[in-house]
Amino acid sequence: MGLLKLAVLASGRGSNFEALVRAGKDGRLNAQFALLIVSKPDTGALEIASAHGIPAICLRRGDFENRGAFVAAMQSALVASGAETLALAGYMKKLPPEVISAYAGRIFNIHPGLLPAFGGQGMFGRHVHQAVLDAGCKVSGVTVHLVDERYDHGPIVAQRCVPVLPDDDAQTLAARVLKEEHCLFAEVLGAVAQGRLCVDSGQAWLSSD
Repeated sequence: MGLLKLAVLASGRGSNFEALVRAGKDGRLNAQFALLIVSKPDTGALEIASAHGIPAICLRRGDFENRGAFVAAMQSALVASGAETLALAGYMKKLPPEVISAYAGRIFNIHPGLLPAFGGQGMFGRHVHQAVLDAGCKVSGVTVHLVDERYDHGPIVAQRCVPVLPDDDAQTLAARVLKEEHCLFAEVLGAVAQGRLCVDSGQAWLSSD
């Protein structure tokens, strides 16, 4: 079983990041958490990293003189960490193309909906769940996909469905989906650590052995 040298990028309270760390602690995910990158200084993910001794930095585009300096800082931090795989755990910024290119085929995103539906720019968090409800869908779910240069695009690796109940609102649906996010992301990355990720002709899947 291989060791996944993982950098996690987050923007919010960090529940998916915490679920990955927990999976690492209990043996479901064989990972070394090399770095946490956050896009704003008030994210709860920073507290989680601190509690577990995981190196963490905040990188905001506005703190840099120009785009090139920002990209260089992100690339430098990732290289210095030794991370080989990136996990976007509620990261609300678009990764620079230079980073995507450097880690092509090794960047995973978790999305709180069944892509390709309800994805794209502006479709995150509560917006996804409300759109699912407004469309009258009877199921929603979670998608883990490889990242390319388009929002919520790239080969789908795994999905899991949850029911949409008649009395759901965005909050109750979000809570049901989030439980599956926490499980599926760790399962997928655990399979990646085992060398079970297969990618061919724009399709991705996890082999059984």
